[in-house]
Amino acid sequence: LTDKWVEQAPCMDAQKSNKCEGYYIFLAGSHPAEKEIAVELPAPTVWLDVTDCSAVSSLSTNVCEYIPKLSLTAQEPLPEYSITRIEGQLNGQSFSCEGEPCILELQPTSEKGVLLEFWAYSTYGDSSKKFTAQVRLTQADFGNPDAPSWFVDVRSSQWKGVPIASCAETWQVFPPVGGPPEWLITPNHVSGLSSNIPYSYLAGNLIRQGTVDVSSCPDGGLLSDGTGASACGLEAAQESVNEWQNRFDSLILDVAHETGVPAQMLKNLFARESQFWPGTALPGGDTGLGQITDQGADTTLLWNPSFYNSFCPLVLSEETCGAGYMNLEQDQQEMLRFALVNSVNASCADCPLGIDLERADYSVTVFAHTLMANCQQASQVVWNYSGKRTAGEMNISYEDMWKFTLVNYNTGGGCLASALEATLAHNQKLTWETVSPLLAPACQGAVDYVNDISQ
Repeated sequence: LTDKWVEQAPCMDAQKSNKCEGYYIFLAGSHPAEKEIAVELPAPTVWLDVTDCSAVSSLSTNVCEYIPKLSLTAQEPLPEYSITRIEGQLNGQSFSCEGEPCILELQPTSEKGVLLEFWAYSTYGDSSKKFTAQVRLTQADFGNPDAPSWFVDVRSSQWKGVPIASCAETWQVFPPVGGPPEWLITPNHVSGLSSNIPYSYLAGNLIRQGTVDVSSCPDGGLLSDGTGASACGLEAAQESVNEWQNRFDSLILDVAHETGVPAQMLKNLFARESQFWPGTALPGGDTGLGQITDQGADTTLLWNPSFYNSFCPLVLSEETCGAGYMNLEQDQQEMLRFALVNSVNASCADCPLGIDLERADYSVTVFAHTLMANCQQASQVVWNYSGKRTAGEMNISYEDMWKFTLVNYNTGGGCLASALEATLAHNQKLTWETVSPLLAPACQGAVDYVNDISQ
């Protein structure tokens, strides 16, 4: 019957449809009805903060004169309902607070911190999910025993205080007490990034672009091989070199706040890779301020999904991008990688100085996201080669994990993996000092690379 109905021609005489031969649908009648549709309502949420402390954003920590307290606040998203109770366990000890906020007394912890589990109930009759946090409270005097300070660090998705140092949550590792070392900080003001290093390669490029008066230099201000400035040229170009090496500082600081990448490390990386000349493109494909390659672009797109989701629709359709990078056709992946590498190549024959400054500025963001992708991949490499344990469970320090991340950025995950595997085979702890000597000969260049950036 259905087949006959589908195959028959439509009735074209709408006024006399009851005269048409065949099978047709007619409205027989209607009546009101109700249907229950299940809707998942938003659950309560609980947030963490610390009281009586000063947030030090440049060090990604909280400094307190006295032992502080932890404050838990909860939110019931449904109107006309409220939070009735916050419960949980801190270092195995149960607690319960009527209403909110819930104030918890803290006790000194080890450098690994203690586990906090917490949740909330509301008058609606539901409860939040169980949230977790790792809380560390340590004291340090930094050479002044008469004025010790307490430092509070919290790793949790619910933390509302000063953001924890970048990648700490990914690695499950706390930064050093008192904050990361200098090369891993993000200063409060752009002046904290200022530098005045006599970069020969940068000076050579500025001289070639005619921005430096080298008329007093008998050699034209350049080395005979053309790779950089001569001593005379470097002296003549020093003011321009100082100005240029700091022209990206404000953008680096903004991008650091946006992505979490340590600003000083990002600047150090640009200094090592290109001496801040964004038009650098080597025969091997290394391109831009941070010298990204096709392989580096692959890492960025694969290990930084949020960046992939924002970049891919600039090249391919949103529908195509929705499949995810791994599910794209090979030619589509190649197209994306080419577009990403090309997006950081600021060479421009028709632009002043031969540089597309707008593209150079955009590239700072790309390289920050690339570093975050390498942070994720380095974490996975540790997991894969340590019996499925996190960096925190392997007692790898925060600083060493960043050094491993730089190895991953410079030479690839394979170099890092083989060195970690060799170190563990010797029953040694995973530190930069034990891992770096075991990098394969083809990967040994990463040692000087990491040491230069982390100095």
